[in-house]
Formats: sequence, C-alpha cells, structure tokens
Amino acid sequence: MRRWLQSRAGWVVITVLCTLVGVLLAQNLGSGEQKLRQELPRLYESDDGEFRRSLSSLLGPPLVEGNRVDTLLNGDQIFAAMLAAVRGATTTITFETYIYWSGSIGREFVEALAERARTGVRVHVLLDWVGSLKMEQVLLDELERAGIEVKRFHEPHWTTLDRLNNRTHRKLLVVDGRVGFTGGVGIADPWRGRARNAEEWRDSHFRVEGPVVAQMQSVFLDNWMRATGKVLHGDAYFPALKPAGKLAAQMFSSSPSGGSESMHLMYMLSLTAARTSIDLASAYFVPDEMTVAILIKAARRGVKVRVITPNAHIDAEIVRQASRGTWGPMLAAGVQIAEYQPTMFHVKSLVVDGRFASVGSTNFDNRSFRLNDEANLNVLDPGFGLEQQRVFDDDWAKSRPVSLAEWQARPWSERALEWLAGLLHSQL
Repeated sequence: MRRWLQSRAGWVVITVLCTLVGVLLAQNLGSGEQKLRQELPRLYESDDGEFRRSLSSLLGPPLVEGNRVDTLLNGDQIFAAMLAAVRGATTTITFETYIYWSGSIGREFVEALAERARTGVRVHVLLDWVGSLKMEQVLLDELERAGIEVKRFHEPHWTTLDRLNNRTHRKLLVVDGRVGFTGGVGIADPWRGRARNAEEWRDSHFRVEGPVVAQMQSVFLDNWMRATGKVLHGDAYFPALKPAGKLAAQMFSSSPSGGSESMHLMYMLSLTAARTSIDLASAYFVPDEMTVAILIKAARRGVKVRVITPNAHIDAEIVRQASRGTWGPMLAAGVQIAEYQPTMFHVKSLVVDGRFASVGSTNFDNRSFRLNDEANLNVLDPGFGLEQQRVFDDDWAKSRPVSLAEWQARPWSERALEWLAGLLHSQL
C-alpha cells in the first residue's frame, strides 16, 4: 500500500479524489449565483403604487385580490387548525416541511394523513432529508402503507452530492387546493403548547383561503417535480377559487436552483420602502452588510426599527453569537434590538409601516437567502399589517432590549466567540 501511494498512479488517484472533494465542497458551500452587491436606491414608499408593482412585476408572482388570512399563534392553535383541515380533506393533500420529528404530534399527523389516504384522498408528502432525520422509519412506513406518496428532498445519492447543502426549508400544507397553511412551525413536540414556558416554542402560522392558495400549490409543485419528476395538475389540485376575503396577497418563493437572490431582494426592497416603521421578528438574525446598511439608513431617516431575536434559549447558539457580533453599528444608529425571554423564539415575520407583511419560512440569514428553498406569504393590506404589528408588540413586551452600552461592555470571551461564529457567516 505504501509503495502504491508513492507511485505515480497513486498520486494521480489521490489528486483526482482531492479535486472531487474540493469541487463538491465548493458546490455545496456556495449558491453558485452572484450576490446583491450594491445598496438599492429608495425610489418609493410602502404605500406607493410603485411598491406594489415591484412586488408583482419585478419579483412576482402577481399580488392577487380576494384572500382571507387567519393568524394562528403557537402550537395549540396551529396544529389544531392544520389537523382539522387534513381530517376534512376530500380530494387532495400536498404537504412540504423541513422539520418532521418523531413524537406525539408527529404521530397525530401520520394517523390523520393515513386515514384520509385510505378513504381515497390523494396525499403527497415532501420532507427535507436533513430536517426529518429524527423521524422514525416506522412512521414513514405507515404513511407508505396507507398509499401516500412520500419523498425526502435531497436524500444523499451519488447523483446529487453537489446539492446536499440545499435544503427545503418551506412549510406548506394545501388541502383540496382550497385551503393553505404556511409559517414557521415544524412537526415536532417543542412547538406544542402556547409558549408558556421554555418547553413550548413561540411561533406563528397562517391559514389561507382565496386565489393565492393556487400560488401556494404551485410552490409545492415546484419542489415536488424536482424531487419526483411528476406533475400534479387538474381540478383536484387547482380548482377554480372564488374570493374568500379582501386581502391582496402573493406566495413568494426562492431557491438556489431558480433565483436564490429573489427573497433577499424582496426583503431589501421592502426595508428600503419603509416610511415610519420596520418590525422584524427573526429566529435566526445574521444580517449581511447590505441589510445592516439599509436598516441603519432607515433608522437615520426617522423610521422606527425594531428587531426581536431569541435569547440564550436557542437551538443554535452559534447563530446567536454570529448575530450579536453585527449589532454595534445598528444599535449606534438607533435600531432597537431585543431578545425574547420566555422560550425559544422561532417566528419569521416582517411588517413595514403596518401595511405590508411578509410571513413564512424565511430567516434573516445567508442560509435562507442563498442556500435553502424558502416560501413566504406577502400581504399588502393595512388591516392585516396592523394585526401583525399588534402580535409583534405583544412579543416585544416579553423581550429584553439590548442597549449599545451593554453591547459594548460584553466580555472579551464573548467577542471571541462572536468572531469565530462570524467566520461561518456564509453557512448560517
């Protein structure tokens, strides 16, 4: 073996293997697309028609009228509404999620989905491979025995090694093509309850009816086709949808394979358009230089900028360290940052001027903007915006603001950890 390694053939093989590993690492650690590099000019405000046209035309899909969106707070409300919709399904169920773990709520969803499938409802489940590693095989087997199509997104295979770092972080449930759900919740027991203590995570989810549900179904179909090669279509999946409310909404998605920068751009345009307030709730807040610059400019022109992030009760401490290392310039400019105290804070929500709201799966970090597949529901309506602002206010009341003086006085050991965590910024 030693002689072979020292031979010319051995060195050729080693070189080839090292090259392959290097290529795979490069493909997985980057998005393969150009990043937004320059700050966006401020051409309009959130209540201008140009802002709406940019959301629809520049970014797409178009905002559609006639929707109803119900806000669901924490696991008890969220899971009850989702399970009720599943149990009432008559034709189809499409379900895509990142986190699916074994446990009591995982068992309830398996039983509800399997029962519907046995009655003839066509059920399609797309689970992220990484996010569902804690799901026992017995649950997957039970779904398949009931006749459910189950696929795990980017499960390791020699043909997809260059995409292992691309996860579907989307949370989508569409029932009969008429009722949709999206938000931040995964199917796991930590989300159960009402965020009353450290064992019950704080999160928001949304029940949707109206024409925008067809866009939600289309976003699910995007990854379903990529994962299976199959097209789901026809009236069972895309029925004619009548107005169900008065909200203008769009289902916005992004993916490294189809424009990873679109979600980042949507957020930056929204922040730039702010006139009076920016309320940002982010489970993982690791802003890039452009985001920091835009938030600072907003604060300096008189916009009230507030950010809620988790406190030490977080499932990824390295993300918290990387986040805190970026706060100084924002705090100095007047951006208010507070850490939610009661439990893990998993909300992903942006409210601009109390009239535009973006809610869904996207975190304010590089992983969501450039590496993951994400999906957000955008609603342009002052009534819905004010409702989300009230939810934000309630969370703010349970959060502890961090002052510039406190940030500047943090110990050297914490600064060192922040610096080390910042080296992984591109993967967080």
